[in-house]
Amino acid sequence: MDLRTGDGQSLAFPDGSFDTVVCTLSMCAIPDPRLGIEQMLRVLRPGGLLLLADHVDAAVWWARGLQAVIDLFTVPLAGEHYRRRPIREVQALGLSVERHERYGLGIIEQFAVRKPLE
Repeated sequence: MDLRTGDGQSLAFPDGSFDTVVCTLSMCAIPDPRLGIEQMLRVLRPGGLLLLADHVDAAVWWARGLQAVIDLFTVPLAGEHYRRRPIREVQALGLSVERHERYGLGIIEQFAVRKPLE
C-alpha cells in the first residue's frame, strides 16, 4: 500500500493514473471544491469512476439553519463547510451523475460520476 498526504486542489499524480477515485467527507475542507473535483477528474482515466460522499446542505429547513450556525464556527476555525453541494460542481462541469442518494435528513449525500471517454 502506498499512502500519501497532499493537497486536494493539486494532486501529485499524473493525468489518467486511476480507474476509480474515492473522496469521502473531504470536499467540505478543500478550499476550492471545483478545483478539487477537477483534480480528481484529471487523475481519472477516461471512463473512470468518481465516487463522492460528504455532508451537505440538509434537505429540511431547520437542519439547514443549524448547519448555518455551525458553519459560523467551523469555517473560520477549521475551514470546514457543512453546507456545500459537490454534486452542483460536478453538474456545472457538464458531467452526468450515474447514482445519487441522500441520507439522514439529506445531510449525507453520495453519488457516482463516470469520466467521459475521450
